[in-house]
Amino acid sequence: MNGYFEILVILSCAVFVVWVFRCLKLPAILAYLVAGVIVGQHGFDITNDQVDYDHFAELGIVFLLFTLGLEFSLPRLMAMRHLVLSVGSLQVAITLLIFMVAGVFWGLSFSAAFVVGGILTLSSTAIVIRQLSETGAMKRKSGQISVAILLFQDVAVVPLLIIIPMLTLSNQTTMVWALIFAMIKGIIVVALLLLIGKWLLPKIFKIIAQVRTDELFVLTTLLVTLLAAAFTQWFGLSMALGAFLAGMMLSESEYKHQLEADIRPYRDILLGLFFITVGMKLDVALLISSPFSLLSLMFVFMAIKILVIKVLAVKARESDKDAWASALMLAQMGEFGFVLIALASQSNVLPTDVASMLLGAGILSMAITPYMINNARAWALLLCDKTTEATLKLSILPEAKKLESHVIICGFGRVGQTVSRFLKQDNIDFIAIDVDPLRTQKARDAGEKVLFGSSRQTEVLTAANLGKAKLVVIAFGNDNQSIEVIKKIRRINTDVPILVRTRNDDQLNNLREAGANEVVPESLEGSLMLVSQVLSLSGVPLIKIMRSVQKERKNHYSHLHGFFQGEQTNMGPETIDRLEFAHGVQLSDHSFACHKSIHLLALQLRNVYVVALHREGIEIADPAMETTLQNQDTLVIRGKPIDVERAEHYLQKGKR
Repeated sequence: MNGYFEILVILSCAVFVVWVFRCLKLPAILAYLVAGVIVGQHGFDITNDQVDYDHFAELGIVFLLFTLGLEFSLPRLMAMRHLVLSVGSLQVAITLLIFMVAGVFWGLSFSAAFVVGGILTLSSTAIVIRQLSETGAMKRKSGQISVAILLFQDVAVVPLLIIIPMLTLSNQTTMVWALIFAMIKGIIVVALLLLIGKWLLPKIFKIIAQVRTDELFVLTTLLVTLLAAAFTQWFGLSMALGAFLAGMMLSESEYKHQLEADIRPYRDILLGLFFITVGMKLDVALLISSPFSLLSLMFVFMAIKILVIKVLAVKARESDKDAWASALMLAQMGEFGFVLIALASQSNVLPTDVASMLLGAGILSMAITPYMINNARAWALLLCDKTTEATLKLSILPEAKKLESHVIICGFGRVGQTVSRFLKQDNIDFIAIDVDPLRTQKARDAGEKVLFGSSRQTEVLTAANLGKAKLVVIAFGNDNQSIEVIKKIRRINTDVPILVRTRNDDQLNNLREAGANEVVPESLEGSLMLVSQVLSLSGVPLIKIMRSVQKERKNHYSHLHGFFQGEQTNMGPETIDRLEFAHGVQLSDHSFACHKSIHLLALQLRNVYVVALHREGIEIADPAMETTLQNQDTLVIRGKPIDVERAEHYLQKGKR
C-alpha cells in the first residue's frame, strides 16, 4: 500500500475512533490503542514494514517526558515529602517485588519478571489527574495521596528507562557493571544538563522571548527538547531521559506555562501515534482465546495494588476512607506501562504473548478507571471498617427531636457552614446533614448539630425532625442529587420552603418543578453582585441598585439567561441546548418585520423574547409591545439557538 495513503487511512481511523470514545467519555489513550489494533497486523493489516512508525512514535514519548519534567517541581516534592516517601516509594518497591516474585513463579525469566513488575506498578497519571481535576476531588485528602503516589511513580519511570535496555545482557556480572556504568553516566548527564539548564537556557529563552515571535519560541522549544534527547542518547541512555531533564531544567522558569502550551500539540499528536503503534502489536486473537486469563490478570494486579496502597496510606496515619479512595483511584495500569512494554519488546526482554496479555489487561483497567474514580468515595465508605459504627453514632442526635421551627442544612461543606454561622448570629436554630463522617465528627466535637448520612434517605430526614422544620437549605450544589432530595422532602413535608443552591441555571426549571421554592444559581448571583459593585462605583444610588437586583431575582434571572455566543464559548452540546443566547437582528426596508409592531409579530409564540431595541444609537430596554419597528432598527432577541435562528428568518423573510 502506498505510504501516503497508508498514513491517511491510519489518521482517518484514529479520528473516528477518538470521536466515538470521547462521546462515550472514555480516555483518548484507549481510542488510539483500539485504532492501532484495527489498522495493525492483527486487525485489517493496513500497515507495512517499510514505514518506520516506531521512530516517529518515539518522539511522542520524548515530548511526554519533557512535559512531565515541566510539571516536576522540587519545592512541590519537598512539600509532599511525607506522603511521597512514606507511601509513594514503598508502593513502588513493594508492588514491584510482589509482581516480580509472581512473574518468576509463573515461569518468566528474572529480567521479564522485573519488567512486568515495573509495568504493573505504575498508574495512569494522565487519566487520574484529569479525572480528579474535572470532579474537583484534587483538593480532597484522597486526591492529595493519589497525587503524591503518582509523583513518585513518575520519578521511578526514569531509572526503569535506563535499566530495561540493560537487561538483554546475558552475563549477570556484565549486566551489573553495565548498570553501574549507566548510573554513573546518568549522574554525569544529569549534572551537565542541570548546569546548562541553570545558566544557559534561561538566557537563551529570554533573548528569544524579547523578539516576540511565536514561531521562533516554538522552534527553540522543539530544538531544546530534541537536543537534550540526542545528548542522552549519545551517552547510550534513553532519549526520554534527556527530554525529562530538559523539562525539569525549565520547570522553575517564568516560561514554564508557555513552553507547555507550545509543546502540547506536538506531544498529543506524536503520543497518539505512539499508542497507535502499541495497539498494532496487540494480538487480539490471543486475548479472545484466553479471556479468563486476561480478566484474571487484570483483577489480580488491581486488587494487589489496592491493598498495598490502602495499607501504606493507613500506616502513614491517613483515614481508612481516604486510604481506600486513593487506592481505588490508582488501581489501573498507566500510560508509562505501555512505554515500558514497547521498550521491553524492542529489547526482546518480554515475550510477545506476555506483552499482548499485559496490553489487554492494561487497556481494560484504564477503560474502567473513570468509573472507579467517580465512585471511589462512595465505595470507600462501604469498605471502611468503621463506617457502620460511625454511622450509628453520628446518625443519632438526641436533641434533634426537641427542635421546632428550625432550619435543616443539607450538606455541611463550605457553603453549608457559612449559612450556619449567619443563622447562629441571629439565634436561629438549625441542624445539618452531611455524608462525610470525618467532617461530621469534627463538627460534632466543636458543638455543632450535625447528622451523618445522606439527605436522600428518609430515615435521616426524619431524624432531623423535618416535619417541624421551617426551612430546608440544600447546599451541596449537585443538581441531580438535589432533585432527589427535594422529592424525598416533599413526600414527608409538603409545605416546608426549600431553598436550593446550584452552580448555574442549567437545571433551574427542573429544580422548581421538583418542588423547590427558591433556586440560587451561583454564577448568576455572582453576576448580580458584580453588577451591583459596578453600579455602586459608577454613582448609581443604592436603593435603585437593590430594586434592579430584586427585580431580576423576581423575574427568575431572565435578563441573565441570554448572552452573546462567541468562538471561545466552552460548553458541550447538552449545555448549549439548555441555555439561551442573545442575538441582534438588524432590519431594513426589505425585512418582513419592518413597519410592524412587536405585538403583531408575536415572537413569544416562537419561544423567543425581545431583550432590547437599538434605534439611532439609543438602546431601549424592554420596548413596549406597541412599538413599531423601523428601517435600521436592531432588535435584540433571546432564546435557544435553534429558536433564535428561526425567529431571525421570520423577522427577515416572514413565515417559511
